[in-house]
Amino acid sequence: MERRIILVDDHSLFRNGLRGLLDRCAGCRVVGEAGSGEEFLALLDDVEADIVFMDFSMPGLDGAQTTERALARRPDLRIITLSMFGEESYYSRMVEAGAKGFLLKDSDIGDVLEAMDAVMAGGSYFSPQLLSSLTGRMRTREDVPDEPLSSREREILVAVCQGLSNQEIADTLFISKRTVDKHRANILEKTGCKNTASLVVYAIRHGIVEL
Repeated sequence: MERRIILVDDHSLFRNGLRGLLDRCAGCRVVGEAGSGEEFLALLDDVEADIVFMDFSMPGLDGAQTTERALARRPDLRIITLSMFGEESYYSRMVEAGAKGFLLKDSDIGDVLEAMDAVMAGGSYFSPQLLSSLTGRMRTREDVPDEPLSSREREILVAVCQGLSNQEIADTLFISKRTVDKHRANILEKTGCKNTASLVVYAIRHGIVEL
């Protein structure tokens, strides 16, 4: 299946380098580029895309603002964040905005392809280096409240972080998919998370998943 890709970054040299790598990958086609959030949003009316690689730090609209506006118009887009930054607040903003994947700009092409596979399958992706960095910082925080999940909900959350679908979780735990759906809805309500990516961050912060 062909993946139609848009690159959004204010550094043309970086866009050119990533485009060159993607052009050599089977099943990948870069259909558009933008040097700012505003330029990207203007493309959406004319270009059909599946995946967007989004920089965070750009002049004008930043990556989080751009992501929110893009997904309000095109909720089917899978947005993967690319950045050199590592601050927790930055990634939290992108998670809340709806980004599905997170890659450092020095990731190799294998990580890029793995991230695309994950988000196209309906999951999320965090680069291993980023997960390690986030885990180290989040576990030193003292302001994280006691997490309110039951043992079954924690079990399901771990499976979610492993990338399993609700049906796969049901099969693994020998329960119905409807039961998993209900548990997952309860997990989202209790944690205040909006999507799978934010659940991953929550699980790391509370030491529910280990790297």
